[in-house]
Amino acid sequence: MIIYLLGIISFMVINSLHYDSPVDTVKLNDITQNVEQNWNSLQSLDEQDFGASFVVVNNSNMAVYRNISAKDSSENKEAAQSVKSYEDAIKKRYPYQNISVGGDIVGSVIMIDSSNAFNKAHIRRVLYALTIAAIILLLGTIGFGIYVKKNIIDPFDRMQEFAGKVALGNLDEPLMMEKNNMFGAFTESFDIMREELASSQKREAELQRKEKELVASLSHDLKTPITGIKLTSELLKAKLEMNSEKANNETSENKNNMSPNISEKDMMEKLDNIYKKADQIDVLVSDLFSSTLDDLGEFKVNCDDTESTLLSDIIKKHDDRGLVSEGDAPKVIINIDTKRMNQVIGNILVNSYKYADTKIDVNYRLVDDYLEMKIRDYGPGVSRDELDLITNKFYRGKVTEDNKKEGSGLGLYISKNLMEKMNGDLICDSEGEGKGLEVTLLIPLS
Repeated sequence: MIIYLLGIISFMVINSLHYDSPVDTVKLNDITQNVEQNWNSLQSLDEQDFGASFVVVNNSNMAVYRNISAKDSSENKEAAQSVKSYEDAIKKRYPYQNISVGGDIVGSVIMIDSSNAFNKAHIRRVLYALTIAAIILLLGTIGFGIYVKKNIIDPFDRMQEFAGKVALGNLDEPLMMEKNNMFGAFTESFDIMREELASSQKREAELQRKEKELVASLSHDLKTPITGIKLTSELLKAKLEMNSEKANNETSENKNNMSPNISEKDMMEKLDNIYKKADQIDVLVSDLFSSTLDDLGEFKVNCDDTESTLLSDIIKKHDDRGLVSEGDAPKVIINIDTKRMNQVIGNILVNSYKYADTKIDVNYRLVDDYLEMKIRDYGPGVSRDELDLITNKFYRGKVTEDNKKEGSGLGLYISKNLMEKMNGDLICDSEGEGKGLEVTLLIPLS
């Protein structure tokens, strides 16, 4: 709009400038002198050709004589025939000069010769105005086209190219944003999307790496108890075979006596060892299975009302070493998934056995709509800045890594997830490294 307005204004300004008609003053003076000399006999001028047509008008504003030059154009000849008064001359802007006879003004000479030249000058003026206006419009259009290309088309082309790179997975090259780009916010949003996709890709790669490490770690952890089970089983089998062979060679009165190489106590210890190794495998497999279900969104709980005394039974089941010192639990009805609560308490006690190997205190109290269960050990604990991290998936504390303890980093993560699904919570607290770890379970009341 600005460009078009400039073009129109330029045309109007140039067209409004005043131009005097190009008058042949010498020729007009010569005609006037001849008319003055022959005022009383103007017809005598018919024999002369002044090179321009003219009309003589008296003081009564009437045309009294016309001289049409043979050399003049047909347009001027027709114009000379049509002029009858001063008004016609003024309207058509013909040049004129007064006639003086005896010191008195008796009329005027109106020369027609310059009318064609004046019209041509006016046409040239209009053409100049149109040309300048057209140039302004052309230059403005070119400039506007360059502006559109630089600020609209080129940014869109770059975004199209950028989208293609993103689709191909190239997320390292940023989308550059020039100064005064009218799509700046849009371009910035595209680049933020690239950064988020790159971050997501890195997180996914890191997660895949950790999952592979988890599989490797669990494979190693599963291999240890399996090896123990195999060795214990082989030993029992060998001793039983030896016992059977010796029994066959002994006399009938000694046939029912057990071999001194294997006793009932020895047998019970080996069987107990097999049970503990199998239990370790069960915990590891349960953690892995629970983590997989959580990733798939299929990790569900089914809560039912039960007595709080069930918690003591769960603790006794998992306290293989007899390290737990348990306080009295208030007799209330809690709303939990018994199977999942077994998993939660089992994971916490296994962690204390593995990383603390100290006595474990368990205390209860009622807090609002929850039964608060505190499980505290006196091992190395964790630093304050790690408290919010130890319940993250695959995270293992600095102390555990320094001690090179085996683990998957899933126990507390799964336990917290389960407590939240049972409308409760799991909170970890520690006074610092070397001062133990306290895990608080908020168990919802019925």
